[in-house]
Amino acid sequence: MKIDEQIKQPIAYEMELFEQKFLLSMSSKVALLNRITTFIVNRKGKQMRPMFVFLVAKMVNNGNVSERTYRGAAVIELIHTATLVHDDVVDDSNRRRGFFSVNALWKNKIAVLIGDYLLSKGLLLSIDNNDFDLLKIISVAVREMSEGELLQIEKARQLDITEDVYYEIIRQKTATLIAACCSLGAASVKPNAPDVEIMRKFGELIGMAFQIKDDLFDYGNEAIGKPTGIDIKERKMTLPLIYAINNSTKKEKSWLINSVKNHNKDRKRVKEVIAFVKNKGGLEYAVSKMLEFQDEALLLLNNYPESQFKASLLLMVNYVIDRKK
Repeated sequence: MKIDEQIKQPIAYEMELFEQKFLLSMSSKVALLNRITTFIVNRKGKQMRPMFVFLVAKMVNNGNVSERTYRGAAVIELIHTATLVHDDVVDDSNRRRGFFSVNALWKNKIAVLIGDYLLSKGLLLSIDNNDFDLLKIISVAVREMSEGELLQIEKARQLDITEDVYYEIIRQKTATLIAACCSLGAASVKPNAPDVEIMRKFGELIGMAFQIKDDLFDYGNEAIGKPTGIDIKERKMTLPLIYAINNSTKKEKSWLINSVKNHNKDRKRVKEVIAFVKNKGGLEYAVSKMLEFQDEALLLLNNYPESQFKASLLLMVNYVIDRKK
């Protein structure tokens, strides 16, 4: 059995029901809209976000979920899908998970409108059911994701990024959404309980580890998914590079910054930067930080009794670290 099937097993029934409810939550009287939303649903990824929602809800609530849990998972997916559709327009990207993106098939104008539609559907699903606490969790995540992206763009211009700023960027850009899924799972069954904040922190720590793992792929080989050097080409300052810059002589530092700033399209130079970062121990340092976040996340799970849901969350934490792409 593949690891994602293993993780999903204790919530297989909920995930199946969720898919039906999710498709319904997208429906519209406009035929074009339904055609596009069906296209989106059929090309879904691993569905890590709703899995976090259901696993956390069941772990903190003796194996039970509520109607609010389904709505919360649907809202997260609606709003997250909206941001992905908009991202593809912003990045001028024609592919998403190996398929054509919405903007590639229907052009930018329709893609932006679809993103807006999904966003409003998500907001209304919460408002119509008075799930204001869940809506707040998700709205904070969307605000932080936007801030994180803009902070990264701002820093890519100057390349003046410290390790602390890097953590702030990835906390907002990536970790905040996983944190929202976990706190929302807890809030859907136990509103106002301490679990809501504990699980938010748990999700945030996993998100941090997840993004560092993603940054490490940039230094891997072509087979691991992301082609190497993409972050450098996009002038993104990731943890291995920041570590190398902080542990270089003045001369090396100016060569590194100059390479990323002015020679990021030169394949030979990008390869030299990757080799330099590796020699400085940048990868080992990033791996050690990633494992620190993982350990902190696992510590938070210790507070909960053993259950198949907790076991799946443990598998999920380890999968984030061990995945190959």
